[in-house]
Amino acid sequence: MNIFYEESGQFKVAFIVQKNNATYQVDTQHGKRTKVKAANIFIEFEGDMNAFLEKANAEAAEIDTDLLWEVCGEAEFSAEDIAEEYFGHKPAKTELAATLIALYAAPMYFYKKAKGIFKAAPEDTLKQALAAIERKKQQEAQIDAWIEELKQNRLPSEISADLKTILHAPDKQTLTYKAFTKAAEIMKLSPFALAQQTGGVHSVSQYLQDGFEIKYFPKGTAIGNIDIPELAALPRAGVSAFSIDDESTTEVDDALSLTDLGNGGKRVGIHIAAPSLAVESGSPIAEAINNRQSTVYFPGGKITMLPDNWIAAFSLDEGAYRPAISIYFDVDAEFNVGEPVCKIEAVNIVKNLRIQDIEPHFNAETGLNPDNGEAFSHHHELAWFYRFAVARQKARDKYEPERAPQYDYSIGLAEDGTVSVSRRERGSPIDTLVSEMMILANSTWAEMLDSNDLPGLFRVQPSGKVRMSTKSEPHIGMGVQHYGWFTSPLRRAADYINQKQLISLIDNGAQPLYRNNDTDLFAALRDFDTAYNAYADFQRQMESYWSLVYLKQQGIKELTATLLKEDLVRIDGLPLVARATGIPFDTLPKAQIRLSVAEVDADKQFVALNYLKAVAPVEAASE
Repeated sequence: MNIFYEESGQFKVAFIVQKNNATYQVDTQHGKRTKVKAANIFIEFEGDMNAFLEKANAEAAEIDTDLLWEVCGEAEFSAEDIAEEYFGHKPAKTELAATLIALYAAPMYFYKKAKGIFKAAPEDTLKQALAAIERKKQQEAQIDAWIEELKQNRLPSEISADLKTILHAPDKQTLTYKAFTKAAEIMKLSPFALAQQTGGVHSVSQYLQDGFEIKYFPKGTAIGNIDIPELAALPRAGVSAFSIDDESTTEVDDALSLTDLGNGGKRVGIHIAAPSLAVESGSPIAEAINNRQSTVYFPGGKITMLPDNWIAAFSLDEGAYRPAISIYFDVDAEFNVGEPVCKIEAVNIVKNLRIQDIEPHFNAETGLNPDNGEAFSHHHELAWFYRFAVARQKARDKYEPERAPQYDYSIGLAEDGTVSVSRRERGSPIDTLVSEMMILANSTWAEMLDSNDLPGLFRVQPSGKVRMSTKSEPHIGMGVQHYGWFTSPLRRAADYINQKQLISLIDNGAQPLYRNNDTDLFAALRDFDTAYNAYADFQRQMESYWSLVYLKQQGIKELTATLLKEDLVRIDGLPLVARATGIPFDTLPKAQIRLSVAEVDADKQFVALNYLKAVAPVEAASE
């Protein structure tokens, strides 16, 4: 005697060896002896068990599931009753087995209520379930179609539209993700390699930028024009100002003016762009600043914090009067500085000086003072500003004339993909005069906020590392008692916030954004600090990548580096930090060493460097 039973959702047959009320000991059709619970057994039968199962499966395949469902009615029913209704006679054992197989195979149509007892699914529920199955079939067919396209190195438009997300912030439930990753698995490629092979990613730099943007600009980097409220007329300053910036600068935040007071005295004006005058709390532009936090810089491009129309309206571009927050200092012939005077005014910007144009005529090697007429506009003023800047350095105890040169390096990208590297000396006369004027303004304004018990976003360093704080503390690195960022409000949210606070001290009708212990200010500090550091990390990542491309293009086999610690080195002449092998353990930090370049793989962002020898220091590397 044999049994027809169910196990783990499958129907099987076996030969009875021994049975009792609870269990049967049987030999399966494959010769394995096992126990089967009586509750799982539906039919006992004689004859060839394999033939029985084959016939039952064949008859089940012939059963019309829709017709079977139609004859069920709404009440619960047994498999035997519905088999008799369907076949029109008392079912044979194979027909009963076939009916059971059909009922179990269609759980959307028939709900199992007890052993051999079922209930037909309601019509609406069944329609929804069938629609879901059809939808799944269509989805699977679409996935298969996309996979076939990918295997032919064609990128379907739907996958192309989602590719950034697929690679960098995947939603694993989307069809495009499933198709792309399944195709990559079939083709034995990484998702990145498949994206390259199908033209979805044209370069590693694009891949890196896409990853950054999807994380920090999930709605895209484009920012449309935002309406600018009309400003009340500002008093016109009685000075003519000029700015000093890199030739690529489009957000001109700061400018200088110099007025002769006689007897060797001068009135220094530091003028900062004032977009904050037009920003209202809760406005679209305030939301944009809060979302972006800073302009993002990287080789070959940038993502601005403000929309183009705001930059055009408030950048201190030459040829017009521009809204500005100005701070004036009277400076005597010995460079003693008087009390500051702050104003909100319109300043006439007469010239945007570009460093690349003026530095050949204004540097430590060729001289600073004009001999036979000015080599460029405001040459005389710059010469005085530099002398004043040196005096300011001495006042802060930061004057180091014998300090070894340090350099900053920037990456240039030509249209043909050629990478170039340009060098600027840190602490050059131009760098010194601009930075000292900004330090003077930033430290003075930070002190003003603190003296008036107003919080801000301060840069503090009472000891250890520099950090952000809502309360002013000394900055030992700068040699000042108060310091904050105020001078780049077109490019940094911290400067915008501080400028808003400052305006409330200059304009009696203005209110500060924040008061002490305002939880929103702590949140603003956190948001800015997080975004600013992330943007800086991205800039370093992109500079490192293009530095590797440069090494490869130039075929450089040896280079000099400065040891930072252990095996970490900074490559001289490039904005690149990497690891090197074989450096003697007793080599001291800041030592210069010669390295061989064993391998460069820019796509994998990898360079293999091997120690060759120590070298005498020629110049300090950039920091």
